Amino acid sequence: MTGWRRELRRFAHDRAAALGVALLLLLVVVAVFAPLLAPFPGDVSEFHTANRLRQPDMVNWLGTDRMGSDLLSRIMFGARITITIAVVAVGSAVVVGVPIGLVAGYYGGWPSNLLMRVSDIFLAVPQIVLAIAIAQTLGPSIENVILALSITYWPFWARLVYAETRSLKNEIFIESAIALGASPLRVMTLHVLPNIASSIIVRTSIGMGATILTAAALGFLGLGAPPPTPEWGRMIAESREFLPEAWWYATAPGIAIFMVVMGFNLLGDGLRDFLDPRIRRGAAGT
Repeated sequence: MTGWRRELRRFAHDRAAALGVALLLLLVVVAVFAPLLAPFPGDVSEFHTANRLRQPDMVNWLGTDRMGSDLLSRIMFGARITITIAVVAVGSAVVVGVPIGLVAGYYGGWPSNLLMRVSDIFLAVPQIVLAIAIAQTLGPSIENVILALSITYWPFWARLVYAETRSLKNEIFIESAIALGASPLRVMTLHVLPNIASSIIVRTSIGMGATILTAAALGFLGLGAPPPTPEWGRMIAESREFLPEAWWYATAPGIAIFMVVMGFNLLGDGLRDFLDPRIRRGAAGT
């Protein structure tokens, strides 16, 4: 217990990881309490022509958009969409990719090769290009964005778990468990999976940031949620015709995307340093 406390204390002293955690906690708080925190919660989908494209002031801290709606309020409600897309898309990719990589890496043979060749087909095409093609085919909506991201992300986890499982398969403790009569399911779930969990966690954290960035790109191209949904990528796309005069229109959602993606990346780096036993031993030695 003392060792874990020491490790947690070391993680807390990692300034980059602490900043990532703080940014993500801020995102969650804003998303959950958006109706209470937003200065104008009714502005999410309403038009106020008289307030159109107002510069930031003491009333509208981040200015207003082309509908005359408060940008800060729309960004706060947009955080809900961001979290939903990231959690559902990455969660679905993990649920599909991890079992495929685990089974393929453990059993080997032609079924393993077939599963990996299928994942290679997905990985051969740039993920953003494939996501755009799928979202364009299905039509603009949040659900279709999530589906497109889920379909294109699972091979990353499958490949990672496959490589990690193959490297662990011939370890002594795995062979001992098999010799004692443990079933393949028991070996995979109780011996292999816990030993590769750190890699999955780190990849998931970084993948969340990439998912948000890709979702924003789809929204920018008009493939995300239809207007007037407060989706950050679409907000940036809508601001193009008003640049550079209405500079705040694109700046506010752009900074929001940057901060969230940076938060996930910093958290992922911190988790990698914390969970990797080689790095932990090196830190302990110094």
